[in-house]
Amino acid sequence: MPKNPGGDLRRQQFQLAAHIRDPERQPPPPAIEERRLAIYRDLFYNNLDGLLAGNFPVMRKTLGDACWQRMLREFMIEHRAHTPLFPELGREWVRYLDARAEGANADPPWLRELAHYEWVELALDISEVSLSEVPAHDVTGDLINGVPLLSPLAWPLAYRWPVHRIGPDYQPNEAPSAANFLLVLRDADHKVRFNEISALSFRLLQRMDESSQLSGRQQLAALAQEAQTDSADFFTQGAVMLESFRASGVVLGARTSLHS
Repeated sequence: MPKNPGGDLRRQQFQLAAHIRDPERQPPPPAIEERRLAIYRDLFYNNLDGLLAGNFPVMRKTLGDACWQRMLREFMIEHRAHTPLFPELGREWVRYLDARAEGANADPPWLRELAHYEWVELALDISEVSLSEVPAHDVTGDLINGVPLLSPLAWPLAYRWPVHRIGPDYQPNEAPSAANFLLVLRDADHKVRFNEISALSFRLLQRMDESSQLSGRQQLAALAQEAQTDSADFFTQGAVMLESFRASGVVLGARTSLHS
């Protein structure tokens, strides 16, 4: 009887896993017929391909078959996942591209941001955050004198590249001079929607997230100071902006208690 059967099995499992990830350079365990190995290799690769292609359809189509398959194989070989959960596979792909960007490669310069943009849709779609768990608030409350409550299902995003336009027919080589601001929202019908927003809207939403105890008036005053303006029109436009956020579900109302 072997002295350490458990250790032998563990070594075989690691050897099989290494072979499935990198069949050209990692030999399989002995005594496993090629037909079975081919089944394991195909199942692993095809499942991974299907999941990631479904999560990143624009990237998949834009890169093309050869580039996508090469990157997928490199992902299998080089990346070590932080989680075994299938819904988190998209995040692992984003992590891999972030790490990959630190090395020498010929990836498009917009690839990391496009990956994040596509991942956000999945992340918000499967988020377990519920609006029933948000702090107490009045949906018709005063957004200027009261404290606006930002929906946890509304995410303001800023990108260097115009990720919402990138595709097979548009692959820019240079980033535009101005950043691109987007708002992603999961609505009451559980649908995820993206909208372009202005830099001012983005900053207001960002401030509401960072300084959630401030009233709408305080937020607009701080925003005006950042913009170096004391125009009365600025405050009026800001009040209109807050109301438009409420109408679209981005702002849920005014908080009724700062301790909830």
